[in-house]
Amino acid sequence: MLLSSVRAASGGKGPNDRITLGCIGVGTQGRGLLGGFLSQPNTRVVAVCDVDTTRREHSRKTVDEFYTARTGTTSKDCAEYKEFKELLARKDIDAVVIAAPDHWHAYIAIAACNAGKDVYCEKPLSLTIHEARAMVTAARKNDRVFQTGSMQRSSSEFRKACELVRNGRLGKIKQVIVDVGPSSRPCDLPEEPMEPGLNWDLWLGPAPLRPYNSVLSPRGVHQHFPDWRNYREYSGGMMTDWGAHHFDIAQWGLGMDDSGPVEIIPPEDPKANRGLRYIYANGVEVLHGDSGGVLFIGSEGKILVNRGKFEATPTALGEEPLKDDAIRLYKSSNHLTDFLNCMRSRKKPICDVEIGCRSVTVCHLGNLAYWNHRHLKWDPAKERFIGDKEANAWLDRPKRGGWKV
Repeated sequence: MLLSSVRAASGGKGPNDRITLGCIGVGTQGRGLLGGFLSQPNTRVVAVCDVDTTRREHSRKTVDEFYTARTGTTSKDCAEYKEFKELLARKDIDAVVIAAPDHWHAYIAIAACNAGKDVYCEKPLSLTIHEARAMVTAARKNDRVFQTGSMQRSSSEFRKACELVRNGRLGKIKQVIVDVGPSSRPCDLPEEPMEPGLNWDLWLGPAPLRPYNSVLSPRGVHQHFPDWRNYREYSGGMMTDWGAHHFDIAQWGLGMDDSGPVEIIPPEDPKANRGLRYIYANGVEVLHGDSGGVLFIGSEGKILVNRGKFEATPTALGEEPLKDDAIRLYKSSNHLTDFLNCMRSRKKPICDVEIGCRSVTVCHLGNLAYWNHRHLKWDPAKERFIGDKEANAWLDRPKRGGWKV
């Protein structure tokens, strides 16, 4: 019986059973996740996959050197793969960690679920609204544990802020100001000489065919976060990249993890990249604007939260402990550990795929309103635009070749 079948039948692995992982996409973020999972107890990384030979070989050596140093015995157990389908075909891998560019998330994650793997997938969850819902469907159909990498949910300052908001400490919430960067733009990069050892056609995958440029796939083992995030063919820009963190916290604080806004109103200036407003059914407005993080504004005060930062106004609002019968939110102190623990228990993790889907949908809705300068009305239950056939055609995009979701 396959490991995944044993796990599903028994209700999860025991605390002393080793979890085996494969890492797909080992650029800057992927290497960070790789290092985090290597340090987890009772966990073994057995495979890495990347379309770039240099990055793939570097990560494979990193894994082997880590286990060699830890055990004192030479380890050469980590395999490397050019194509993720080869990694997914291995029956001894329990879960995959996906840190490929955004335009690849849906296809790889769905294939992983169908192969019986649990999934840790980087944020933003998807490139389109349709893709995000398809990922939820695949995870549920295959009974998979699926953690979205919106790590701020595993940080105490964000949980504290959202618990206070949910318990009415600010009174009636009037507005939330979310401070993230702009949308992405169409790619116009010039052609450059091809990077040796890179499968460029596979890097593009479902995205439109275009010449190589190092901005999209930097040469060698780079240390920065590549700017493919700024181009619409591969990402939604900072609206999805940082939005999948900060709009996610707005959703958490508002208790909207299973819902979303009902209206999306772009600024009057069609060239503006800030000022878009989301209206929720309860009348709360979420503004894409300047705040220094996520700013909750209520009738009794304000709370500003960001990484390593928590400010309540008046100060006392954040100092008085919550009562014993207060609403308590899911508590996680480490996003990776939470995923592994849920693999064992088969419970939903702190940022389950449904949460990732709903949060990235908020980001996508904002981008669609910006790009098309269109006032949109949204049905969060049906996940369709209301009375707008043209806008409903924007829920997904054409895919190149056979890369369909």
